[in-house]
Amino acid sequence: MGGFATRTASAENAAPLIVLQPLGTAMPAAEIAAVSEALNAFYRVELQVAETVALPKTAFYPQRRRYRAERLLDFLAGMSSPKTKIVLGLTSVDISTTKGQVQDWGILGLATLDGRSAVLSSFRCKRGAKNAAHVRARFAKTAVHELGHSFGLEHCPTSGCIMHDGEGSVLTTDGERDLCAETRARLAALGVLRDGAVSPFT
Repeated sequence: MGGFATRTASAENAAPLIVLQPLGTAMPAAEIAAVSEALNAFYRVELQVAETVALPKTAFYPQRRRYRAERLLDFLAGMSSPKTKIVLGLTSVDISTTKGQVQDWGILGLATLDGRSAVLSSFRCKRGAKNAAHVRARFAKTAVHELGHSFGLEHCPTSGCIMHDGEGSVLTTDGERDLCAETRARLAALGVLRDGAVSPFT
């Protein structure tokens, strides 16, 4: 009885496993490292980087030569294992989804409502970027944002919070430096905020 209770408590308190899954052309190691650093800074998670896999042909949208994000989410969810909480896809190709009346809206990232998978792209992070470090910072902030959605957070109304709505522009990320107090409180209540979390973007 005692041993079983101990194992159960340990399992419940274990940090959720997040698998970083590179898709398509090999991601620069520095970009994967930036994502890992940012996620570890904010979230109490275990990260695992998987081997790069090819982008699924079923997700390609030939009319715009993009990949549909929702199909990538289904593909990533299918790669999950019983131990995996979320599969987070990383790619450098342009991705899109349907937003309102716009059939094909280019995006930085997308996450499933059930929290099984998320995907982000560095493609739009390069627009107007000053240098490679600027691109990496934008990409890492997008990872923090999408993983927040995967954990159940909605967009934050506080300007400057990394969970704020991107409002259709990568430039929004440039003014985001940290998670606001309310967002941190919500993550803490979910048990996924790292103790003493310090933003790497300040």
